[in-house]
Amino acid sequence: MTENTARLDHVVLWVRDPLAAARFYEKALAMEPLRTTEFAAGTVSFPSVRLNEETIFDLAPLALAECMTMLPDAAGSAGHPVNHVCLALPEHDFDALRSRLEEQAVPVSGLSHDNFGARGMARRSFYFTDPDGNILEARHYA
Repeated sequence: MTENTARLDHVVLWVRDPLAAARFYEKALAMEPLRTTEFAAGTVSFPSVRLNEETIFDLAPLALAECMTMLPDAAGSAGHPVNHVCLALPEHDFDALRSRLEEQAVPVSGLSHDNFGARGMARRSFYFTDPDGNILEARHYA
């Protein structure tokens, strides 16, 4: 990829307990937690978790909604439903994620096959929720 290629930088998820959310994403999805110590110390507004070298999820506490003043009605975005966030994984990581979720008693959907996505048809996918009810899809392409 070049610097001139558009790509996803971050997704902001509203969460009740950012540190608990960071632990979930670390343990269930093997994402690297960022700024958790700083958040716990009160020196940053929210922690994040790293999906890959280019993309992070910011875990915004619901209390930050009142600070959302950059656009009219932006403060009402806390709790606004996003249908889901999809993570494309290599096959091995896909299988490992499903196993970790099941080991941690996180409910997962059945497997779907041959669903269209950004890279064409995904061989398999499934859905699950984080502790705040955000829906995530995991998929892998053949």
